[in-house]
Amino acid sequence: MFSDNDLTAWRAGLRGTLVQPADGAYDDARKVYNAMISKRPKLIARCADVADVIASVNFAREQGLLLAVRGGGHNGGGLGICDDGLVIDLAAMRGIRVDPSARTVRVEGGCQWGSVDHATHAFGLATPSGIISTTGVGGLTLGGGIGHLTRHYGLAIDNLLSADVVLADGRLVTASEDSNSDLFWALRGGGGNFGVVTSFKYRLHPVSEVVAGPTLWPLARTTEIMQWYRAFMADAPDELNGFFALMTVPPGPPFPEPLHLQKVCAVVWCWSGDPAKAESAFAPVLATGPMLHGVQTMPFPVLQSAFDGLYPPGLQWYWRADFLNELSDEAIALHVQYAERMPSMHSTMHLYPVDGAAHRVGRNETAFSYRDARWAAVFVGVDPDPANADAISAWARDYQTALHPHSAGGAYVNFMMEEGEDRVKASFRDNYSRLSAIKREYDPENLFRVNQNIRPA
Repeated sequence: MFSDNDLTAWRAGLRGTLVQPADGAYDDARKVYNAMISKRPKLIARCADVADVIASVNFAREQGLLLAVRGGGHNGGGLGICDDGLVIDLAAMRGIRVDPSARTVRVEGGCQWGSVDHATHAFGLATPSGIISTTGVGGLTLGGGIGHLTRHYGLAIDNLLSADVVLADGRLVTASEDSNSDLFWALRGGGGNFGVVTSFKYRLHPVSEVVAGPTLWPLARTTEIMQWYRAFMADAPDELNGFFALMTVPPGPPFPEPLHLQKVCAVVWCWSGDPAKAESAFAPVLATGPMLHGVQTMPFPVLQSAFDGLYPPGLQWYWRADFLNELSDEAIALHVQYAERMPSMHSTMHLYPVDGAAHRVGRNETAFSYRDARWAAVFVGVDPDPANADAISAWARDYQTALHPHSAGGAYVNFMMEEGEDRVKASFRDNYSRLSAIKREYDPENLFRVNQNIRPA
């Protein structure tokens, strides 16, 4: 246990603030996006700059403290917070610099994607990210980064050019193809196992307005529409992304009142190609006779923030996930069963495409192993009421268990709870041994272990 003198000396050198359990700000400071997670760290260091991060990493290592790193705080399993340890909170580190000539953006580790979209959209540019603008840049990127632009421009990690990282020994290094290339390989999908990333540099693409929105069909047509979707997406142009959803229609705009609270199957589309070609791209969708086709032209940041109101911080969440190589008729029948049992309005199942541009990177070129998968499936029980936590958790867990025999074996690490070492190994497959060796080089004592942990070889 650290002494008062040790604590005083460390705190005196911080430019940010240190929050402890006796402080009035403590309960707010320890909250994360998922209200099902309630952990009580001894210390929360709200770092103002890289020097604060270095000092905090050194303090945790020297005092033998459990260490967690929080960027946006969205991690489903609450892996940005810990009990009885130190949390490095990067939320105050939100600097963004766009270079429109080079088409790059440098982003500090505490940023959320909405801020990045705002900064890059001013220049008609964007980089692939997720689907909710309050998601943290760091967590999403380090896990791979699946979202609306995946088929057109790849994963977030496919557009990562470099990262500044504070290592377990307190050194700050830059990882890129040309510098610390083994670390750069590991960061691209290996999660927060290798250090605290204080800034990311991304490649940008010409994305300003997109043609996007949801198409809805009655739940009774799920078998037919899922079969149509699997065939349609196999031949769809890369510019067209569409994730499949089983969901309940929210009771408010933009959905018409007669559809409110109906269970439906849906696809949320994003056409990021030539606007003049959007009509022909969506013609086969309209030919299916949907109950609602809400596709329209919008600024890309509008699409990125479309779900923010439906999923604000503070809901109860329970996640399960799998990668899929195919969507068999047997699997579709199970999807139909569990869709009919959706336990709450917010609960859902999504199938995110990971083909197109994401398939043109080899499975061993980055730590993200499932380049040959076609979809990342996520089964999510969500509800605002803690009294329903058991019901939504059981539904998501049972759903994933039933579908798992039809999966590729592992899961997208950003969609996982704390599920054990075997599950982590299955999600990295043959990349795990290389990741473990790199972990030994950069974090031999496993200081960074509050994550989907890769043990040092």
